Amino acid sequence: MPDAAEPENVPARDAAARAAAEEESAFSHAPVDPDSTAAYGDHPDQVIDFYAPCGAEAAGPASAPLVVVLHGGAWRAPYDRRHISPFASFLARRGFAVASVEYRRGAAVQGPGEAPGAPGEAETGSGSAPGGTGPIAGRWPETFDDVAAALDALPALLKEVLPQADPRRTVITGHSAGGHLALWAAARHVLPGGSPWRTDRPAPLRGVVALAPIADLAVADKLEVCGGAVRQLLSGTGSGGEFAERRPFADPALLLPTGIATTLVQGRADEDVPQAVAESYADAAAKAGEVVGLTLLEDVGHFPLIDPAADACAVVAEEIAQLAW
Repeated sequence: MPDAAEPENVPARDAAARAAAEEESAFSHAPVDPDSTAAYGDHPDQVIDFYAPCGAEAAGPASAPLVVVLHGGAWRAPYDRRHISPFASFLARRGFAVASVEYRRGAAVQGPGEAPGAPGEAETGSGSAPGGTGPIAGRWPETFDDVAAALDALPALLKEVLPQADPRRTVITGHSAGGHLALWAAARHVLPGGSPWRTDRPAPLRGVVALAPIADLAVADKLEVCGGAVRQLLSGTGSGGEFAERRPFADPALLLPTGIATTLVQGRADEDVPQAVAESYADAAAKAGEVVGLTLLEDVGHFPLIDPAADACAVVAEEIAQLAW
């Protein structure tokens, strides 16, 4: 008599199918060209795309709230701002002025006969083995240099290319690795003394809306989020002491309180950046005496937060509006 077949793990199969469908939907939208692009440095990646606001809210100069968008992709080179351009356009159609920031990411190092994966693969860790053949996550210190420089240059650039934007009503948002950078950018005034990125006062922000953010680097590292991307971000391909040495300068969970209104939006079904990462950041904020909003969405994974076709994306826009308007 043949052995009985192993029972099928239906919940796991269904979860994987849902996640795949969500990712396919998010990346099914064609990139949306910006209304203008401006450089904040000499490197080709040091640019910001600007999307002008639509609708009656954008009738006059400096009339529209500004949303600064930082894209995800595990800080890896193949994943640039184009994949989040439909989300940026979605926000512009809802009356926001939008600045989508590009920044230097990890070197795309492949072995013989290999090529970078399709968008979304970096989020699940494809081709990212330390010392191996895939793209490395992040560049130290260039990734952080660029985000700081972009935010510092933004007020002057807005006057030139997006006069509809009201810089007094700025909200910064970011998805996944971009959520980490958004939280970090809002915390530069509490960086350790001597940091080249430290500012002497809080950024003039209405708030931060971080989407499935890699918000606590220690927890994300333990969970091996995005195929070990966190350790690569701080250590490259090395496994020495860089992670511990650099973490106080890079981990939003250690840069609290900020005094800036902050909301995290997280799908409960997110398997790329699990809910535990956002919860750990919110707990750290509470211990530092700061209340951080945590909006948890049932039956939502990683990508619907930036998918204009998903209900979760409308929730994100509303969270931004609550801070901006």
